[in-house]
Amino acid sequence: MTKNEIAEILDQIATLLELKGENPFKVRAYSAGARALEAIEPEDLARLVECDELQSVKGIGEALAEKIAALHRTGKLDFYDRLKASVEPGLVEMLEIPGLGPKKIRALHDRLGITDIAALTAACRDGRVAALTGFGEKSQQKLLEGIANREAYARRHLWWEAEAEAAPILRGLRALPQVQQAEAAGSLRRGLETVGDLDFIVAAEDVEPVVDWFCALPGVKEVTARGETKASVRFVSGLQADLRLVPEDQFAFALHHFTGSKAHNVELRHRAQVRGLSLSEWGLEPAAGEGTVKEKAEATSARHRGRIRSEADLFAALGLHLIPPELREGMGEIEAAESGLLPTLVEEKDLRGAFHNHTTASDGRNTLAEMAAAADALGWEYLGIADHSKSSFQANGLSEERLAAQVADIAALNASGRYRCRIFSGVECDILPDGRLDYADDVLATLDYVVVSVHSAFTQSEDEMTRRIVRAIEHPSVTMLGHISGRLLLRRPGYAVDHGRVIDAAIANRVVIELNASPLRLDMDWRHWRRAAERGLRCVINPDAHDTASLQHVRAGVLAARKGWLTREQVINTRSLREVMAALRPRP
Repeated sequence: MTKNEIAEILDQIATLLELKGENPFKVRAYSAGARALEAIEPEDLARLVECDELQSVKGIGEALAEKIAALHRTGKLDFYDRLKASVEPGLVEMLEIPGLGPKKIRALHDRLGITDIAALTAACRDGRVAALTGFGEKSQQKLLEGIANREAYARRHLWWEAEAEAAPILRGLRALPQVQQAEAAGSLRRGLETVGDLDFIVAAEDVEPVVDWFCALPGVKEVTARGETKASVRFVSGLQADLRLVPEDQFAFALHHFTGSKAHNVELRHRAQVRGLSLSEWGLEPAAGEGTVKEKAEATSARHRGRIRSEADLFAALGLHLIPPELREGMGEIEAAESGLLPTLVEEKDLRGAFHNHTTASDGRNTLAEMAAAADALGWEYLGIADHSKSSFQANGLSEERLAAQVADIAALNASGRYRCRIFSGVECDILPDGRLDYADDVLATLDYVVVSVHSAFTQSEDEMTRRIVRAIEHPSVTMLGHISGRLLLRRPGYAVDHGRVIDAAIANRVVIELNASPLRLDMDWRHWRRAAERGLRCVINPDAHDTASLQHVRAGVLAARKGWLTREQVINTRSLREVMAALRPRP
């Protein structure tokens, strides 16, 4: 196992021990061991394990060293397996409810005998939770809301996770000899932040082997439908996938139909109708005459092969430029495609770096050097480090002294020439409840840039939260606003905030607003970006990376930016190192 995989196991052990009511010192030992492990360079870990010197690392004792070594060498740990088996699965599942940590779960288990979410729901509804010391009516209501949200969210999946499941399926379909064309469709192809199910459109003549392959995919829990033109399966993850098989001459029509939102498809069908045509998943045919569109399409399939072979051909037949899948939401894209005003959307290859990234100095899982090496490997010209500020106790926020030490470390790393990638010194500075920043002005002045974010007092009124954020934006040291709404997709909604007033303040003060590319956030929401960018708001696509792998999350951010109609010119981290250095200079 890698060091981060081992650290994750140690954190899980700490959580399981806390659920069992173990000694708090023992629980903290595993958490502290995980943090100590994350601060070690990978090559140093291998050496320490090989030389049996793990105990020389502060925070790692003899027993912990043995477990780390076993995981590093074999990827297995009997102690962890036995511990998992000893904790009821329902208790672990309850951790998914916002505001419910191991201590409270343990109290509910010990005092009310609650072992799963169903029992918790019943106890909340009959008032038993409210009667417990340390809970009360308000806590009980929040738990019920959290349970309701979890049930609603369970029907959808993060785009990032859905795409990870879809990608190998699509590769496999394209590799089948019977398949002529294959593509993913639906909300996945449009890049929606969450996905209900997967849709695959396949052109094939010999369909039976394709259906057999699809229904036998690894991880399939249930085959819910199986036929000559469609098959549906449900995976153990809960995600459903639908396979639709069409003749090759109908592929473009089916792909468009199952990609576009309902609003987009309705508008395009209307456009066809006013031209005397009828558009469907089967084809584009004259509206006049007898028979359905499907029957007409089947009768004229030879004509389709020479006339409409792609989505570009389909749009052209209706007098439109090709509309990128991300824009097919029924939000003005058809009018823009008619008038030639569709933007040239930003692409992942346009990005040259990112600014909101964490290291083991706060709550990241890789060291400064590891993050720099990963950015270098991506070919980035620059990487900004923005660890948490001191008020983020839960994230091991940096004191002034620790921040100064990190600034010195970054300067030394840049001076060493070890990496081509330039490292910028920044911070993710907490916006305090009254809008003040977490550090004094003289501390902020030592940094290359400052990201400000809300991490507390989420229950403020919309006006209070908006005034709080606007006050922070008006501070002359602020460069960027992080995750404007604080939402966590499929976990919690954002706090109440007036996006319009915040955007106005950002434009007026030349502050950049982040499109946080973490698949859990994708915040600011894409629905706000088109109008804001047209008014002059600048965007930065930041991964909010807490480990090296998460730098790749910019891909999700770019997709959200494309949904927001953003171009390369409207995203500041598409600029060269020289241009960015000029842009980061303090504003007057």
